[in-house]
Amino acid sequence: MQLDERAEALASDLGVDKEEVKRDLENLIEYSVPIDEATQSLRRKYGGGSTGGGGPTTADIGDITPESGNVTVTVRALTVGQRPIRYQGEDHVIFEGELADGTGTISYTAWEDFGLSPGDTVTIANAGVREWDGHPELNFGGSSTVQFEEEPLSVDYPVGGDASLAELEPGDRGANVEAQVLEVERKTIDGRDGETDILSGVLGDETARIPFTDWEPRSEIEAGATLRVENVYVREFRGVPSVNLSEFSTVRPLDRGVSPAGPTRLTVREAVESGGRYDVEVQGSVIAVRDGSGLIQRCPDCGRVVEKGQCRTHGQVDGEDDLRVKAILDDGTGTVTAILDAALTEQVYGGGIDDARAQAREAMDQEVVADSIREAIVGREYRIRGNLSVDDYGANLNATSFAESDDDPAERASALLAEVGQ
Repeated sequence: MQLDERAEALASDLGVDKEEVKRDLENLIEYSVPIDEATQSLRRKYGGGSTGGGGPTTADIGDITPESGNVTVTVRALTVGQRPIRYQGEDHVIFEGELADGTGTISYTAWEDFGLSPGDTVTIANAGVREWDGHPELNFGGSSTVQFEEEPLSVDYPVGGDASLAELEPGDRGANVEAQVLEVERKTIDGRDGETDILSGVLGDETARIPFTDWEPRSEIEAGATLRVENVYVREFRGVPSVNLSEFSTVRPLDRGVSPAGPTRLTVREAVESGGRYDVEVQGSVIAVRDGSGLIQRCPDCGRVVEKGQCRTHGQVDGEDDLRVKAILDDGTGTVTAILDAALTEQVYGGGIDDARAQAREAMDQEVVADSIREAIVGREYRIRGNLSVDDYGANLNATSFAESDDDPAERASALLAEVGQ
């Protein structure tokens, strides 16, 4: 049912002006309130009862699902973040973070400034529930009320948002980190308002390294600086968590040093179960080289691999030659596909693109390049460092280094036997 029809039916049912109802409906929908929940909210506003069986239900966080409708909760604010967004063509400032009670935690978005601070205990009435990234999320705005409670709610979760880089996950909001700027560069991108300058790079602390983007380039962010950065949000970028700074983030120098961790050494199973990690290292045997390795062609416009002259996005194109390896690594706990770029592929192949072209022309078969790579690396053990992404199609490790292991298998077997015997 279209909004006009819904407003007309609701106005007729409630005996009120259609245009007034329509304005209220548009306002609620603008704040991401689902249409059915918006309808029930207006029924309560105009005294028309509820066809959904009553008003918002009082709920514990642990019982809330994306199908819960409108709820009333008494919770403690763990984090409170603030950032600008563009919704339906208009700019808004939202407040977001995480709430908790004795049964669990839930993320939230507040479409108005209710004055929340980390540690506050509040009762939020008439909060909508939507699904966000596969989990329920509370949304509250103009049709909700927030009452501050004098008695603090006891929860088993840290308050304030301070986190190590290793603890950050996509979806975190209102987080605070202390880290060293390991890499930084200024870029100009095509933003929503045209060309936009940003800073991007890598942060490091004692637990991990992680990429970042500063959408309001700050002079304090320079290579080597140790900083405390407050009110950041975390997105997934190319399969790994990425710290994002908005205009509401704050940056100040740290009065202590930070010793950045090296790559996180994991088994393949640990890496895959992490769901995506930046700068990890795994070790195992290459058991196969997948199709699509060796001498390949890429679309000159988007860089995707071209098959039989066809790009999935741009159709028929004249592909540009490139080198790549997709090697399946097995360490006994699981498998991961290690993807080597042209530079790393040249190392294992022993030649560049011109050599690969010459070999393919001589054999009249492009696949001979991949066969040569298979002969060189299958059955050997390697230590691979890179950035891991995990999706519905499997786990891929985009390698930044690929080196044959110098471990002594006999010594490793003896150590394993000794560990088992303990």
